Amino acid sequence: MNATCCSKEREIMILACSGGSNVGQLTNQAAVELTREGFGKMFCLAGIGGGLGGFIKSAKDTPQVMVLDGCQVGCAKAIMEREGIPLNHHVIVTDLGIEKVKDRQLALEREDVLTVMRAGKASVGERAGL
Repeated sequence: MNATCCSKEREIMILACSGGSNVGQLTNQAAVELTREGFGKMFCLAGIGGGLGGFIKSAKDTPQVMVLDGCQVGCAKAIMEREGIPLNHHVIVTDLGIEKVKDRQLALEREDVLTVMRAGKASVGERAGL
């Protein structure tokens, strides 16, 4: 067995802004799917944003934290900075060429979800393979 196979060094915490636009919801869907496929584990950004000690400690104790923000406002990144949590990997969906749309449909395109997943993987240096 590889010495790093099951170590904490391999853990990737995934935090999505999950904002109220298509790009915010793309971060949420990408985080869910990355968790399902075992790339990392989605965690509760609201718990960190709410200043809950256990959530903040868990984030600080995780060696690799990946933050997915929908747009340049960077709400998730701002929460991390406010709580003093190191930001290892950061993806901004609108920087990937996906336009922010604030409508009530919050419709997501499958290819856009895959684009965000690939960018998340690339941000931690993993081969996308999607």
